[in-house]
Amino acid sequence: MKIMDYRDAPARELTSATMRGVTGRVVVGKADGADNFCMRVIEVAPGGVIPPHRHPWEHEQFVHAGRGRMRHDGQWTDIGPGTVLFVPGDAEHHIENTGDTPLVIVCLVPAGPPEL
Repeated sequence: MKIMDYRDAPARELTSATMRGVTGRVVVGKADGADNFCMRVIEVAPGGVIPPHRHPWEHEQFVHAGRGRMRHDGQWTDIGPGTVLFVPGDAEHHIENTGDTPLVIVCLVPAGPPEL
């Protein structure tokens, strides 16, 4: 069993040519004995962007704090605290922080793909 404050997990800056202002924390993963899922907390700084991307695994997300928008199926949808997102495998998605505080997203992925 594991009980912790998510902010105690090490934050890792996530970077690519078009990603900016994004950090990720693995809060439950392989190191904890989680055989089926990985729980991550993604933080997108004000003005930050997770660029359009896709991958073969699904993931489930819950917006904990902040404001932003997600592009899916060719359209933007506003997201904020309490928003639940399901991203099927191979679906292109893109997130931007449109607010003035960090956009904090809890993200679950199956065990197996890279944890971050």
